[in-house]
Amino acid sequence: MSIEVGSKLQGKVTGITNFGAFVELPEGLTGLVHISEVADNYVKDINDHLKIGDQVEVKVINVEKDGKIGLSIKKAKDRPPVPEGEQQQQQRSGRPQRPRPYNRDRGGEPRGVVKENFEQKMARFLKDSEDRLSSLKRNTESKRGGRGARRG
Repeated sequence: MSIEVGSKLQGKVTGITNFGAFVELPEGLTGLVHISEVADNYVKDINDHLKIGDQVEVKVINVEKDGKIGLSIKKAKDRPPVPEGEQQQQQRSGRPQRPRPYNRDRGGEPRGVVKENFEQKMARFLKDSEDRLSSLKRNTESKRGGRGARRG
């Protein structure tokens, strides 16, 4: 049985580093599970998830010409099938799409779907910009001692 990309295998953790874990595979071969491939959530310390001697199921994600084998624990887990529309969204962004919360300030439409043309956006930007500028001027003038305190 040769090791091929996509195959699932049982292995034993033989070493742990700060960047991943080495797993001994059948036939005496060793592969690396990168820390990003250990769990679905962020892994700060790999020792919280694995220890030497653990039996793990891994999926082969790449085999390089020099013999290095890339493995994944999180891809070896069986997951329920994702609906087709969401799957396409995941492939584009690289991560699952979360439902967007509704923005009640703008008529209850989902965030990012506000109907606003370029002129309206520009007018809003200019108004916000002028408000910030006037606020900034007010604060800096009071620190200098008022309007008449300027020296040239």
